[in-house]
Amino acid sequence: MNNIDSELRCEGQTVLVIFGGSGDLTFRKLLPALYNLHVLGAVADGFEVVAVGRRPWTTAEYHEKAKEWARKQVRVPFGDADWNDFTRRLYYHRMELGDLAAYEELDRLLAAACPNSRRVFYYAVAPSWFRSVTQGVVEAGLNRPGSRIILEKPFGDSLEEARELHDELVAAYGEEELYHIDHYLGKEMVRNILWLRFRNAIFRHVWGRHAISDVQINAFEEEGVGSRGGYYDEAGAFRDMVQNHLFQVLSVLAIEPPADETATALHNEQLRVLQALRPVEAAAIDEHLVMGQYEGYREEERVDPESRTPSYAALRLFVDTPRWEGVPFYIRTGKSLHTRDMEIIIRFRMTDPETAPDLLVIKVQPDEGVFLRFNVKQPGRGEELAQVYMDYCQSCHIENYRNTPEAYERLLMAAVNGDQSLFSRWDQIEASWYFANRMIAAWEAAGMPLASYAKGSQGPTEACRLPALDGLDWTVSDLPETSLRAFV
Repeated sequence: MNNIDSELRCEGQTVLVIFGGSGDLTFRKLLPALYNLHVLGAVADGFEVVAVGRRPWTTAEYHEKAKEWARKQVRVPFGDADWNDFTRRLYYHRMELGDLAAYEELDRLLAAACPNSRRVFYYAVAPSWFRSVTQGVVEAGLNRPGSRIILEKPFGDSLEEARELHDELVAAYGEEELYHIDHYLGKEMVRNILWLRFRNAIFRHVWGRHAISDVQINAFEEEGVGSRGGYYDEAGAFRDMVQNHLFQVLSVLAIEPPADETATALHNEQLRVLQALRPVEAAAIDEHLVMGQYEGYREEERVDPESRTPSYAALRLFVDTPRWEGVPFYIRTGKSLHTRDMEIIIRFRMTDPETAPDLLVIKVQPDEGVFLRFNVKQPGRGEELAQVYMDYCQSCHIENYRNTPEAYERLLMAAVNGDQSLFSRWDQIEASWYFANRMIAAWEAAGMPLASYAKGSQGPTEACRLPALDGLDWTVSDLPETSLRAFV
């Protein structure tokens, strides 16, 4: 029997209720982030956390389960004393998400223990549960005035479903209280793109078609689907990564300078980029999209043995704005690939065919940093050129590493503080879904095959045809031994 009723006493101004509190996301990301914030004293007004799950655990048992994960996942040094102090504000509540009466019990609990605390609800559940949880919250009256909701991606399985879900959530909470989380927007180096672009004259004035040949966004994963087969087989690489994370990164790379530093101005410019993505027709889909599946995917746990779900996607896109006219944007993402790496490669136009292009590489994960490759005359060798590198390795500096919040730390604090700048706005999600739907529909209408690729490879060889259409190939950042990879 859960004894949370006698334990929960809210002393802070916020109570964070995590639906899906016994799930993978909560243990791997949310609780370690909250622990980090607690140890660093980053939540000045205090907070309590109620993890809601269906497992038959007591709060004490939950603490022990969470501790096993926290030791491996936290950013700051783990200490038993700090953990014990943190768990004084962490409670577990057993509940079936499909039981509407259980939401009324949760409301009574929060009303009694946390009468003056703002309620923030985190939907750390599969998208298929969003509607049921919202119904329970509304019918039980859990959504008191000022309540906020944090939503994980993917938001719906299609544009139509996303719109229906959005309308229901707006009716339940209000537009201004919806926080669509995209943890890529919380990553340090993704945020740094804006400063790199707009606070440096050498980049600000060459950021566009006159100087840039192409832009490449890579998000590679070494692991397969693992225990997430049931979810992943419904989503696939395009919906899981491209439609949300990587389109958002593209929108940050390609925006015009915002009118001011407000969240509204930034979101307006990101929206214009997403709306300017050139439509792709079915007749030409093979020039813009390759999707593949790694060998052995259909034997993974909870995956359909005849699945056509792609575990890999490569795209060739164009942003039809004056700044980016004719510049291809390439995206690659997939599972069971040769490395775990997220990077953005800006390739500048070559001065002549014999000269290697200059590269600006933004490393997002697991390493963080920026490096620039350019050409100089090789000393003492006539006209022979040499490629040289300038690095800023953020991950190499222990002080930077310790002081750089994880994405979920930054995003949780932003939601608690009411800062929408790090979150996706609904019209951006709608524009992303609109474009993604049309592209997937074109791929299906054309009867395109899934390309097969070996585990540990760089993906299907068919993907090479996309940059080849522009006389290019996939760029490898080929960092030398003296660069950031050597030190991390």
